[in-house]
Amino acid sequence: MYYVNREQIARRLAAVPEVSEGLRRAAEAWDGSLMLGMVQERCLHLAIEIVTDVGSYLIDGFIMRDASSYDDIIQINYEEKVFEQATYEVLRQLVLLRKPLVQDYYSWERAELHPLSVELPVILEHFTTQVSAYVEKELGPFKAAQAEGQRKE
Repeated sequence: MYYVNREQIARRLAAVPEVSEGLRRAAEAWDGSLMLGMVQERCLHLAIEIVTDVGSYLIDGFIMRDASSYDDIIQINYEEKVFEQATYEVLRQLVLLRKPLVQDYYSWERAELHPLSVELPVILEHFTTQVSAYVEKELGPFKAAQAEGQRKE
């Protein structure tokens, strides 16, 4: 029997709509300003944390092979058929941004619109749908939105 922390997965997936909206708004209004650069930067960072946290919960809960890196978390989930190849390829690009965003933040180009900012909102929404479908297929009914009310408390 697996112990999958569905509540924590749902809480993280419930943050996807806000991150997606932040990326969409930043891309639509992009003017290279510091404020939009910082919005983009934070949204990309949160997207990384969401997909790696969810991926880690799935790896631990379904007793998948151990991950050795952020990229490995994404690869393991792809190999276990949590999400499709198109999602996988974008998420791999996303997790490669973690070091520049978290450790090399002083050299991040805030005045440039990063290409992932445009395509990531749709991919994050697909990620949420695909993770929810995977958990439901393996364990029964699952609603990522079940944590929506808890997140606002």
